[in-house]
Amino acid sequence: MGNENKVIGRIPISRVWPEVDGGDFPAKAFQGEVITFGATSFREGHDLIAVELHLTSPKGETQVIRLSEASPGLDQWTTKILLDQVGNWSFQISAWDDEYQTWLHNTEVKLQAGVDEELMMLEGERLLKRLAENAKGKDKKALTDFAAHLTATGTTPAERLHVALAKGLSDLADRNPVRSLETLSDKRTVLCERRLAGSGAWYEFFPRSEGAIRAKDGTITSGNFKTATKSLARVNQMGFEVLYLPPIHPVGTSHRKGPNNTLVAGPSDPGSPWAIGNTAGGHDTIHPELGTEADFKSFVKAANKLGIEIAMDLALQASPDHPWVKSNPQWFTQRADGSIAYAENPPKKYQDIYPVNFDNDPQGIFDEVLRIVNKWVSFGVKIFRVDNPHTKPVDFWQKLIAEVNRVNPEVVFLAEAFTRPAMMHALGKAGFQQSYCYFPWRNRKDELVEYLNELAHQSADFFRPALWVNTPDILTSYLQFGGKPAFKIRATIAATAGATWGMYAGFELYESVARPGAEENIDSEKFEIKVRDWDAALKSQDTLIPRVTLLNKIRKENPALEQLRNIVTHYSDDPEVLVYSKHLAAEHNGGKANTVLVVINTDPHSVRETTVHLNLAALSAKGEIKVTDLITGQKFVWGEHNYVRLDSFTEPAHILRVES
Repeated sequence: MGNENKVIGRIPISRVWPEVDGGDFPAKAFQGEVITFGATSFREGHDLIAVELHLTSPKGETQVIRLSEASPGLDQWTTKILLDQVGNWSFQISAWDDEYQTWLHNTEVKLQAGVDEELMMLEGERLLKRLAENAKGKDKKALTDFAAHLTATGTTPAERLHVALAKGLSDLADRNPVRSLETLSDKRTVLCERRLAGSGAWYEFFPRSEGAIRAKDGTITSGNFKTATKSLARVNQMGFEVLYLPPIHPVGTSHRKGPNNTLVAGPSDPGSPWAIGNTAGGHDTIHPELGTEADFKSFVKAANKLGIEIAMDLALQASPDHPWVKSNPQWFTQRADGSIAYAENPPKKYQDIYPVNFDNDPQGIFDEVLRIVNKWVSFGVKIFRVDNPHTKPVDFWQKLIAEVNRVNPEVVFLAEAFTRPAMMHALGKAGFQQSYCYFPWRNRKDELVEYLNELAHQSADFFRPALWVNTPDILTSYLQFGGKPAFKIRATIAATAGATWGMYAGFELYESVARPGAEENIDSEKFEIKVRDWDAALKSQDTLIPRVTLLNKIRKENPALEQLRNIVTHYSDDPEVLVYSKHLAAEHNGGKANTVLVVINTDPHSVRETTVHLNLAALSAKGEIKVTDLITGQKFVWGEHNYVRLDSFTEPAHILRVES
């Protein structure tokens, strides 16, 4: 038996937004994010309608906001709201017969034509009396007085209407509508999470490399949480808000990988942190060389004191030496010969990793993972970067994240899922607050225009992208062969186009040599300890650190850049000059509008001269605008069409703040 057709209301509301899968999942937002609420609504004939948003905050406070017609002829009605409270917001769209605006429109047309003038005054008198019946106080008396005024003698109907409108009749009528033929949409939910769930600047380093010492004989002494604490100042000085740590747990010894992912490890090779677990413990244990639990707590506390949150890696896999292998062998896949299946991507074999089989004892696995997450939350960790969540059941993540957030709604989960769009989107709907995305592989202007518009305007209700320029697994061809300009270009785009951006240590040093045949750095830090001379880097002029610091400073001083949904792409005549803007209206920014325009040469090997064509309406501007380049401090006067010259070898970008 088929589903019954949905009943269409007296005034149809055919679509509302934000909405995810017909309301099956809440739409996403973060605290301070500006969201567009809207609906498609219309009616028969020519009478006008009004459309309103009934928005209820997590505290139960409801406000009614009149929507504006966004696209005349398309019956779309919208308003922009800044969500300032964490929690579940609910909203409903109301559409009704706007008798006052219909009367006003018809009256103005007939007065101009000299038709039914006194009749329209009588119609107005009758309507205003109806409005007065539901009004209170001064509004009630004012509506009654206006009703009498419309039919008074001594002046023409046109003069009477002009006086009434000049004295605020329309505002008065809009405050006291009749709402006849009212139709309500279904209720929808928007989950507003804390700001770092959707907007922030991330940095990644390996604690074992921070403060590591290389002896004259080449042996390396691992860094630890005490030495890594000294590196927090560097992270803070660059302006990052989140520091992500790869797994900090004991590393397995069986089938340990050597340098550059070789199959044989020497006695001093530390192994991959993602091969988790040995006799010292598993996911709830700290690698002994990194320190004690007390050391880790002190590290987290020191980071928090600088305004940095620590993000931990949650990699649900085990080395053959993990305690789970003995205590819970049913959590893994048993092969026909009785052995445990290791990870494979034929012909590649990863004997150092045992995947967890989530269909064997799902409740037991869930309880254990929840225990582990809650332990680290109790240590002050509020953010988890989840390794390869797309290789685990989506319903597991939905259940886990919901349970963690039920008790600790401030906890954020980032999905490291470079996979098919359907799976990435499903993970967002299941609860992941953020996700890695395809940004590293979108490098040309046309690719970026398409992708940035998709992220901001098509999937933002359920998928929050984190724009990472590199990771320990990703050193793109663009960075391998683009030289130093490529690093500057990618950082500039990531920091200004996305609400969240991130970089892995070494990016600021232009590390660009790849392992042959792979898209990752040679001598990857995943398999060995990296000794970097950060003191020399900080003193050197040959580093990206000043640019990264400036980008994070610009973000903090221009809140429009920390939004996701407000990006607008503009046009340039050159196929590699990318132009986009972000605008934050005055009512959403303490009374002062903030608009930033970015123009950047995406080709790291060239000097480009072109004309940029601006959509001034998207900048809330008319005619000429005064802009300040936040990179150089130069000031310009721009209009609709502007000449630019961008030299990738010196400065590939303008980051322009609109001053007027």
